[in-house]
Amino acid sequence: MTVPETTATTIAAVGETSGAEALRPHAEDAFADELKALAAADDRPRPARWRLSPWAVATYLQGGALPDGTVITPKYVGPRRLVEVAVTTLATDRALLLLGVPGTAKTWVSEHLAAAVSGDSTLLVQGTAGTPEEAVRYGWNYAQLLAHGPSRDALVPSPLMRAMSDGMTARVEELTRIPADVQDSLITILSEKTLPIPELGQEVQAVRGFNVIATANDRDRGVNELSSALRRRFNTVVLPLPATPDAEVDIVSRRVEQIGRSLDLPAAPEGLAEIRRVVTVFRELRDGVTTDGRTKLKSPSGTLSTAEAISVVTNGLALAAHFGDGILRPGDVAAGILGAVVRDPAADRVVWQEYLETVVRERDGWKDFYRACREVSV
Repeated sequence: MTVPETTATTIAAVGETSGAEALRPHAEDAFADELKALAAADDRPRPARWRLSPWAVATYLQGGALPDGTVITPKYVGPRRLVEVAVTTLATDRALLLLGVPGTAKTWVSEHLAAAVSGDSTLLVQGTAGTPEEAVRYGWNYAQLLAHGPSRDALVPSPLMRAMSDGMTARVEELTRIPADVQDSLITILSEKTLPIPELGQEVQAVRGFNVIATANDRDRGVNELSSALRRRFNTVVLPLPATPDAEVDIVSRRVEQIGRSLDLPAAPEGLAEIRRVVTVFRELRDGVTTDGRTKLKSPSGTLSTAEAISVVTNGLALAAHFGDGILRPGDVAAGILGAVVRDPAADRVVWQEYLETVVRERDGWKDFYRACREVSV
């Protein structure tokens, strides 16, 4: 079929601009300048096919200043030792499992690790309840298969197979959402570093530099437990929730600023007070106790993760920009907080109302926030 000239021109134009105008650029694109500066300053030994040394990868994730004055922004705010263990794991023949409750930046860390190590974070298998074995191993081009029979030309490699062939880092997101029988197709890949292709009587052997980063949590519904055989193939690093309110406020502020730039939202320097308020509410309800430790609270059914706090503040910033004066106020975040807290309309609404009346209503400087929350809670 011939593509009309105008259509072909349109397709070409989209292809040329999509990278620059991507709503969410890949890590290796969004932070290309930092990765380039790190590579230029990095004089330490690098494992086979790594773009950076382990030290430089850890610096990329946690931030720092280079000798030429380049500032590397933190991508992950947390214990440096955890980052060092994760990076060191990737330099061995062991796969890495990032484990944690929802919202602990597992996917974010996974993406940035792959970008720093291999320069490509797109070799990704997204785990769902419907992920087939072909997504982990390989599939077939059925037109080629029917016309010419099984051949390498008819084979469609999975991201894992491509990573094995090229010595790259592959990612498996939400491993525990993948059905157990599909999970176990990883065992041979991780233990033998080989992917058999019995239809062709061949195999793909991983070249040096290949490794796998998987993420998983055991809190959400629809989780499939990992078999002990598969879990033994991973070194597990547990990513904790932010240790302090200040650390969580810092994380939320940084991510909201990054997301806001991609959405052309105005900066909101006056919004720090509301960000801290959102974080305080989430932490108190998550921990089941007020910040001062004096009042015990019931916790709702949701996770109230840092990721959800980022979403609430980003949505509030958009409301302030498009329907307000650009300054983040209690009314801009109240509805988002209600949606995050009240997941079970029956049980969670009681928890939220009790928190509003016993904590928020009595807290100095929170009257506007209390009124805003009452308005959307009716």
